[in-house]
Amino acid sequence: MAARTSLPAIASGEAGLARYLDEIRKFPMLAPDEEYMLAKAYREHGDRDAAHRLVTSHLRLVAKIAMGYRGYGLPIGEVISEGNVGLMQAVKRFEPEKGFRLATYAMWWIKAAIQEYILRSWSLVKMGTTANQKRLFFNLRKMKGQIQALEEGDLRPDQVQEIATKLGVTEEDVVSMNRRLGGDASLNAPLRADSESGEWQDWLVDDSDNQETVLADQEEAENRRRLLRDAMGVLNDRERRIFEARRLVDDPVTLEELSTEFGVSRERVRQIEVRAFEKVQKAVRRGAREMERAPAEELAAEA
Repeated sequence: MAARTSLPAIASGEAGLARYLDEIRKFPMLAPDEEYMLAKAYREHGDRDAAHRLVTSHLRLVAKIAMGYRGYGLPIGEVISEGNVGLMQAVKRFEPEKGFRLATYAMWWIKAAIQEYILRSWSLVKMGTTANQKRLFFNLRKMKGQIQALEEGDLRPDQVQEIATKLGVTEEDVVSMNRRLGGDASLNAPLRADSESGEWQDWLVDDSDNQETVLADQEEAENRRRLLRDAMGVLNDRERRIFEARRLVDDPVTLEELSTEFGVSRERVRQIEVRAFEKVQKAVRRGAREMERAPAEELAAEA
């Protein structure tokens, strides 16, 4: 497999991202038969040049998927880098004989790598934040849509005031969260200052869904639901109730309400929430690793 350092570097800032997008546009897309032969060459003969071509021809797919996670306030360059790692894992495990295109197979690996990175780096909603702040995190985008605040950049003072009033948070919280969630550039923004350079979205691959894509998305959604459902099994009844009430709803139950329900202190409820989150997080990761190993074990059994 080509080393991670052999891929184009992603510098920080919008200018660095624009340069990276320019670089990856230079790598040609592969025709189905060419992709098949390269995948065979790597799988059967360990051809590293073939693997490198497979990876670089799909860097645009990684960037496209990564853009969908720009709302989490994490550096988009790092999100893309993690997606590239997932792409390389997909190339290593890709079986061209099964008839699917690499892009269809790789989407799951790319998204899984990005989601794992977000899980590790999840700092927007910290353990100690209030229920109102969490409500702001989960509902700000919806609120902006309701009041037609669709422009990029800072909200108008009247919009800030309306959102703060409806969600029960301070105006400073609204401004801060809006900037963090909207920190990355719009897909409609120009790559460079000159208007002739095109927009970020211009280099993206075709976004129309085919049957393979639909099936892959359905399988991914089911895998994620199953991972969470299985992970929840490690919790006892009280942990499950608190975890669901604090983490899996748009309008989290307050620590005070849960402390009254269970007859314990607010701090004790918070401790149980932290412990339950850590247990679920570990269980999800363990389940994901087992899911990754399953295809290889099935192949070995068939052999």
